[in-house]
Amino acid sequence: MALADLTQQLTKEAFLQATKDPPPAPAGSPTAPPSDNQGAVLFGHIHAWQKNLKEDEELEVWFSNAGEKLRVMEIALPTPKMVVLSGHDGQHQLTRAIMPIEALQLVTKVVKVAAGSKPSRVGLVMPKPKDSNG
Repeated sequence: MALADLTQQLTKEAFLQATKDPPPAPAGSPTAPPSDNQGAVLFGHIHAWQKNLKEDEELEVWFSNAGEKLRVMEIALPTPKMVVLSGHDGQHQLTRAIMPIEALQLVTKVVKVAAGSKPSRVGLVMPKPKDSNG
């Protein structure tokens, strides 16, 4: 019976430890504040990755959800909190996915293109600035 009590006590302590709030970060810690514009951060990364590609390389960007796999050819941000992915599915049909930017998960990889083929680039479409004149 003592082994069961010990196991129960260890389980309880592990659960309490796992659910406890983390200690506050010390003042002056070098952690970067979260960006308010996640779309701009995403665009910055993809732009930088594509800029560093060689002439015979392209950046493949993939999105997968609910059994659908999409080769992303364009990323648009109609609003700072919403993203629209456009590309082609496995049957080469034009497909779009619309979601909150916080839910976005992409897979990227650099691949070589076939000899004589032109590498494709992912299009990045930012929201249009609002006209202050109404």
